[in-house]
Amino acid sequence: MTFSELEYLKEEMNLLEDAAKILDYSYQLCSQIGVKEEYSFEEMDHFEALTSRFARTNDILIQKVFRAIDELELESSGTVRDRIQRAEKKSLIDSAEDFVEMRILRNDIAHEYLPSVVKDIFEKVLDFTPELLESIQRVRDYCEKFNEKR
Repeated sequence: MTFSELEYLKEEMNLLEDAAKILDYSYQLCSQIGVKEEYSFEEMDHFEALTSRFARTNDILIQKVFRAIDELELESSGTVRDRIQRAEKKSLIDSAEDFVEMRILRNDIAHEYLPSVVKDIFEKVLDFTPELLESIQRVRDYCEKFNEKR
């Protein structure tokens, strides 16, 4: 474990923390709106922000933080699925299957434009956000061991 690897993880964790805060803000707002058949333009804006923040936070966690942890622990990077499965083994996440679904959802967010499907995306993001945020807390706790080794 090198100083630069630790610094990289610290930077990525700071980015993740910031992303999680704004995701939680959007989640709280959209939870109050709830799932509906029709949304006002303002409500659509709030949900668009939520889905974008969900996708970004998911990316930071899986693509940057999980990868940085793997590098510190001398694990080969492998595929996204490999990183997710290792995270489950380390108890950073409850369910690799849920995180694979979140990854698919993240891709749907980036590529889906049909209004009927967008409502399903909103509902899934509302369902998965608490699990994503809880996992970030677990990652935070897990990364404390790296600070203790310094």
